[in-house]
Amino acid sequence: MSDFAHYAPGEYASEHIRITPTTLADGREFFYLDDDPEYVSGAKTRELKDPRNLAYRFANQLNAAGEEVPYAAPEMRRDPLTGDWIPMATARMNRPITAGPGATAKGNPLAARKPGDPYQDGEVPDTDYNVVVFENRFPSMVRVPGRSEDVTYVDGNPLWEKKMAAGRCEVICFDPNEHGLPADLPVSRLRTVVEAWAFRTAEISAMEGIEQIFPFENHGAEIGVSLAHPHGQVYCYPFIAPKLEAELKHTEAYHEKTGGNLLKDLMNAELEAKERVIMRNHSWVAYVPAAARWPLEVHVAPVRDVLTLDQLNDQERWDLAQMYSTLLKRGNAFFDKGDGKGMDLPYIAAWHQAPIHDPRRANYRLNLQFFSFRRAANKIKYLAGSESGMAAWISDTTPELIAKRFHELGDVDIAD
Repeated sequence: MSDFAHYAPGEYASEHIRITPTTLADGREFFYLDDDPEYVSGAKTRELKDPRNLAYRFANQLNAAGEEVPYAAPEMRRDPLTGDWIPMATARMNRPITAGPGATAKGNPLAARKPGDPYQDGEVPDTDYNVVVFENRFPSMVRVPGRSEDVTYVDGNPLWEKKMAAGRCEVICFDPNEHGLPADLPVSRLRTVVEAWAFRTAEISAMEGIEQIFPFENHGAEIGVSLAHPHGQVYCYPFIAPKLEAELKHTEAYHEKTGGNLLKDLMNAELEAKERVIMRNHSWVAYVPAAARWPLEVHVAPVRDVLTLDQLNDQERWDLAQMYSTLLKRGNAFFDKGDGKGMDLPYIAAWHQAPIHDPRRANYRLNLQFFSFRRAANKIKYLAGSESGMAAWISDTTPELIAKRFHELGDVDIAD
């Protein structure tokens, strides 16, 4: 395994996962994470050369008039009413969409390269892989060498701050089977995905200008996924995102008032109440929060005090892979279409980690927030006037009913 400046593999990863870095044709970083013993041992090696003839990622571009212009880097503007930074990335309008009724492209850029296939714009140099991670070709945020990151003003008016959206966006492909579902992956493969989350959290935490690392998974065309291949992303913000900022304000205020950790006390309170706890093993607890917003919502918390994914030990990483696999399977069975087979649940899985530099990180705690806006087998929860206009959520169910359905799908204790 290659040596990395900040990532330190545990005993399992040292012996059973091999990470191989390379660089794509346009200069983006790329990493293979192999759990196949032949690649872990070095008996087989991965293709490192990207055969595409791509221009350097930050090279000048041609505009609609055929004129050469500088790379259109994402910028962000601050909303004076809320203080939120809003990244704006016009280049994303050109990204390929291969899933759903709005598909604009054929082929799959996340699939392994297929010899003889007419589609030759895939991101993976090799003809097979286990798990891969690479920088997004169409990033919402990216640091551009030589560009100033100073604050300037829209129309010269100090009301409207703007600056470069100098973050980072990465893609994690969970498996080479482009038609597979994350719920169907073996626990051992999900363990490699967990290692990828930890690896990228450790390495990116040391990068200049990054304040928050957000691994997440969008699954299902109804969520708006543009590529159906089983994958997730890592957004690395040059600011603290509004959701985490709101949580930090409350966790800090709670600590100042009680001396305790709000997220830990919430987990312990759910364990004491019992009714909304849907799964637990040696290292993790999954529960429907008492004030759940979504028609299906589950929070997953570590038993031990942990700030970020790279702080998890080997046992916790294995237990997380096991619990995540079970959660996905039970999520797919949650809604019954009448045939007893469940459905491919559209969901978002969002990792909330402590911020990198903000001192309030000490009173935060790692947690996963998993949710779906499906409220019945044939209905979805639309974020209409109250939710979208005022961020005032109206739930169509109760947390107790959500938990009751999960209890019907399997035991709470899933420890081996």
